[in-house]
Amino acid sequence: MTVNELREAYEKTLRGELPQPEDTIYVNNHIHTTYSFSPYDPTAAVYMAWQNGLKTAGIMDHDSAAGVREFLEAAQVIGMPVTCGVECRVDMSMTALNGRRINNPDQKSVAYVTMHGIPHQNIEAVDAFFAPYRAKRNERNRKMCQNITELVKPYGLSLDFDQDVLPLSNYHKGGSVTERHILFALTKKITARYPTPAQVVDFLKNEMKLALSDKVIAQIADGEKTPDFYEYDILGALKSNMVEKFYIDATDECPKVADFVEMVHRNGGIAAYAYLGDVGQSVTGDKKAQKFEDDYLDELIEVIKAYGFDAITYMPTRNTPEQLARLTKLCEDHGFFQISGEDINSPRQSFRCKALDDPAFGHLIDATYTLISYEQMASEDLAAAKEKYSHLFR
Repeated sequence: MTVNELREAYEKTLRGELPQPEDTIYVNNHIHTTYSFSPYDPTAAVYMAWQNGLKTAGIMDHDSAAGVREFLEAAQVIGMPVTCGVECRVDMSMTALNGRRINNPDQKSVAYVTMHGIPHQNIEAVDAFFAPYRAKRNERNRKMCQNITELVKPYGLSLDFDQDVLPLSNYHKGGSVTERHILFALTKKITARYPTPAQVVDFLKNEMKLALSDKVIAQIADGEKTPDFYEYDILGALKSNMVEKFYIDATDECPKVADFVEMVHRNGGIAAYAYLGDVGQSVTGDKKAQKFEDDYLDELIEVIKAYGFDAITYMPTRNTPEQLARLTKLCEDHGFFQISGEDINSPRQSFRCKALDDPAFGHLIDATYTLISYEQMASEDLAAAKEKYSHLFR
């Protein structure tokens, strides 16, 4: 979607030619775009946030801030307050968490973290920090494509990184290439070979022997009625079953945790740890039941405090009330700013976080406006913003 197309849709809405989106209380600080993996380019992400009635929206791509300028321009068209960030994986092997499975389903000693509230004058500096890590990641991506080819060779399939995967990404414009891109390329190979949903289900279940839940089977089998979801449902099935079979540990592409925090603070951002929590039934269908930080959460809090993290970000709809109550108390006890955001990288995922209907999470809505206010002020006068909002930083 182009910014001009968004502008036209907005003007038609103002004239009453298109219906006004529903007015809600919802906010979301964690929307991925095509600069990492998503059905939505930055302008389309703003459009979807607007159409879903969000009051605010936040861009959050993996290892890239290259889509931020477009996101900001699109938000300005419709007058939506937004916030900008980057998500990445950091090396925690030098910490007391070495050898632990933290919040990364695929690899121990590596954690997902986020930078929030990027001052706009530092967007390019932040993106430049991640550029060499994106290049290193592609070295591993090529090797993982080779691994996948070995896995699917018996079925007459193959995967070439440059021909099949890169064209699905925005790497040439500064975006990152993730495991989801690789599996999306494999998805397209499968759907090209097996043209009906029934054939795809049969292939995945009876030839590849993937463990598919009844829910996932039903979603894929219904693909002709839900074409917008079809390939993403197949991707989710592949991700939950195959990653451990082709995955190669990330090393050079993960900044050391201290380097990440230093970069965030140098550029005026807020460093946040992304809480996952033990997973039972995966909300998104692409994660298997697995244990993460909950058994040693108190120790983890001490580690991220020591490394200078300012905040903890979490997704309320993905955790149990017990997990959220414990995490919220720990944040309050240790002075961590709390940031919410529902991970959006598939058309099945809702832009609305219905958990925010609960008054117990009203502080997360308030925090979003605080974050946006800080970012706006920091984009004009970073020193003054840091002084006024000093309580956001450790």
